[in-house]
Amino acid sequence: MGTIAVVGASLSGLHAAEALRAGAAGAPGYEGEVVVLDASPTLPPDRPPLSKQVLAGEWELAQAKVPLADRLGELDLDLRLGTTATWLGPDGGDGRTLGLDDGTELQVEGVVLATGAAVRHLPGPPLGGVHAIRTGEDAVALCADLDAGPSRVVVVGAGFIGAEAAATCRGRGLEVTMLEAASTPMVRVLPPEVGAFVADLHRDQGVDVRLGTGVERLEAGADGRVRAVHLADGSVVEADVVVVGIGVVPQTGWLEGSGLQLGDGVVCDGTMLAGPRVVACGDVARWPNPHFGEEMRVEHWENAVEQGGHAGRRLLDELAGRPGTPFGPVPWFWSDQYDRKIQLAGRPAATDEFVLVDGTVEERRFAALFRRGDRCTAVLGVNRPRHVMQARMQLAESLAWDAVAARFAPTD
Repeated sequence: MGTIAVVGASLSGLHAAEALRAGAAGAPGYEGEVVVLDASPTLPPDRPPLSKQVLAGEWELAQAKVPLADRLGELDLDLRLGTTATWLGPDGGDGRTLGLDDGTELQVEGVVLATGAAVRHLPGPPLGGVHAIRTGEDAVALCADLDAGPSRVVVVGAGFIGAEAAATCRGRGLEVTMLEAASTPMVRVLPPEVGAFVADLHRDQGVDVRLGTGVERLEAGADGRVRAVHLADGSVVEADVVVVGIGVVPQTGWLEGSGLQLGDGVVCDGTMLAGPRVVACGDVARWPNPHFGEEMRVEHWENAVEQGGHAGRRLLDELAGRPGTPFGPVPWFWSDQYDRKIQLAGRPAATDEFVLVDGTVEERRFAALFRRGDRCTAVLGVNRPRHVMQARMQLAESLAWDAVAARFAPTD
């Protein structure tokens, strides 16, 4: 029995490793060597707390560990931290060759790709005081700058990471400006009503929200630290700290020449198989979700857990010559901002109809469905967990609009 390599000790990668050992549907788990590689010298942290508890100074970084961290010993893994996979050879019929940054090679029977994504950066040279929030080191460095009491924090990007960072900084009592190049936050993926709600939520808390203008450049002081942000509209915002949350890029460059299809991630089939004896999962994987009938790449925590487990089982099926099963979940995530818990289940688009089914946007406590023709594509709840759970369960059964809307129809 040969070696399986899990490239990425990410949330999805570790859950794939767990599934490899556990097996599924009466089939035994993998008894051969499972090597888990990650470029980080330490086990990557659980990411959601980084922009919340860690950034707020409520948790030490060590507390933000992935759920499987305390059970890795049970899985009998060859965990190689500080080791980077640099290339993957094409399929040789009985396995592949994986190249490592120390010049060695691994002959592997199967591969799980769970390398995640890297943050996008603003153009220009690196400056002190400019941060992303992706790794534990990112969060610790930003937290240290916030502890120093900056006069103003500028958050570039009003997506959920940027919005959470802005909320956490306001919770620390800091002055915050949040910038978004689009006309409303998240307008590329959500209807404008939702983006307007997010912008107003932050304005209510004293955040200076500026929409429809991008960053032209960052200005540095003599000490090499950021001192101001110059905007495309000609205005200037002074800042001691800048948080950049403008999205991520799947880490696939090292896979050129592998024979795998790459395109905004590793392209998989509906079962998460990317090629012979290769599966992908987490932020790096793109696949056609059969439940929604569309190709997607999902960056949410819940997807990393579920997809990682599915990918591990899919690789076992591949090695045993069994057909794989489709992966068709209802994507789900949450975001805590101030005293509001925002939960979204489904796959909405900016052009979907926004239909309130409970509460009002003005009171900042509501539930809404998203309609596209005769389908319900998603549910959004703000401090409405029960409504989200009800709709999520129905969406998992069927996307038919009438079936989901019926759960919220008034009763006599």
